[in-house]
Amino acid sequence: MEQKLFTELRWLYATSKESPNEIRIRIRMRDLIDSDILRHAVDTTMERYPYFRVELRKKDGQYIFAENHRPIVITNSLRGVVLNSEESNYHMIAFCWQDNWIILDVFHGMTDGTGAYEVLRTLLYYYCSERYAIKLKEEGIRLLGDEIPDEEWADPLAYRTNLPLPRRNEQMSDALNLIASAGLEEDHRHTVYSIAISESEFMSFNLDNDGSPGTMVSLLLSRAIAKLYPDAENIIRIALCVNQRKALHAPLAHHTLVGGAMLEFKDKMRDWPLDRQATAYRGMVFAQTQEENVLMGAASHNGINSLLLSKESDQERLGISGQINALSARVVTATVSYVGKANYQEAEQYIRDFRLWTSSAADGLTVEISAVNGRFTLDFLQTFSSPVFVNAFLKELEENGIVYDLQDVNELELPNIKLPWTE
Repeated sequence: MEQKLFTELRWLYATSKESPNEIRIRIRMRDLIDSDILRHAVDTTMERYPYFRVELRKKDGQYIFAENHRPIVITNSLRGVVLNSEESNYHMIAFCWQDNWIILDVFHGMTDGTGAYEVLRTLLYYYCSERYAIKLKEEGIRLLGDEIPDEEWADPLAYRTNLPLPRRNEQMSDALNLIASAGLEEDHRHTVYSIAISESEFMSFNLDNDGSPGTMVSLLLSRAIAKLYPDAENIIRIALCVNQRKALHAPLAHHTLVGGAMLEFKDKMRDWPLDRQATAYRGMVFAQTQEENVLMGAASHNGINSLLLSKESDQERLGISGQINALSARVVTATVSYVGKANYQEAEQYIRDFRLWTSSAADGLTVEISAVNGRFTLDFLQTFSSPVFVNAFLKELEENGIVYDLQDVNELELPNIKLPWTE
């Protein structure tokens, strides 16, 4: 079965060696990994997800995903393999492990955090069931033998013609640029800072201050940046990622369906108490996540993909993608993403650490929020190494009585993706 690329296109053409559009999920288990059981779990899991067992091909001038019956690659290394290459058996997904770590690498254009979480729920179910010789509950987990509904396969955006037209607004103003503000133009060391917070304590803090995990992290980051640059002329604008599935009435879709709510830390808000600021941010999210507004965002994505398809050469498409990335970098200060509570069910008792890494957004800083086994993990993904914004954020946590643990600092190392036009 062939799948014509559509939603995947803007992700494909935004991919580069410097910024591979990839999701890397690192899970540290309680015990050392049994490689034979992992092999069996991966094979069983991937049989359940045939739409991920594909390879990228070009047919009649357009890219498609075609069935790929080669084994999914698993390596004993934390480095992983180059996706879409001989190393990965030309798959866009691969696994690796070392000691008690399991890592999933997948092309972000093929799925988003929501889709990757589904794969991991299945994998952890099979791995932990065999590793610990127990029968885990199956509820809420996609398992081999299930009938795979068309809604999992079908791209809910491709050929959609009834989306509302995006509003013709004035061009969005420039946002505060973190790299320029901190003088980090020469700092090109991609780095990730991982911070852990108690889930129950942070949720209580949110409840007390009219917040939610995504909006509160966005707000605390905005406050931290505002204190660093109180006289900045450009506005602090956080892009909070929005799952488009609900608005598209496509809860089962495996595709990358991510929009964004723009949260602006307006000058008049700076002197407000935190709970009032949180209420304002939640109001912005509420307004921008109304179905019609989300669908307008989806229509904009459709327009981009259709424009890419209208061009005959990869170089033309790369040029368009570069322009879009430059625009995104100009109007966004930082990006915050929260997939939602992981709900890995009974397997969570065997998980000790969980990290979700992606290429940092065009603005240079992305915060990925994960909620696993009673703990929020905030991964600050940076195109630079300086801790200036992390330190300011941690100070904001301290001043608001939020206990945290700076777990570690790592090079933000993502395996490359071999692109067809570089061959």
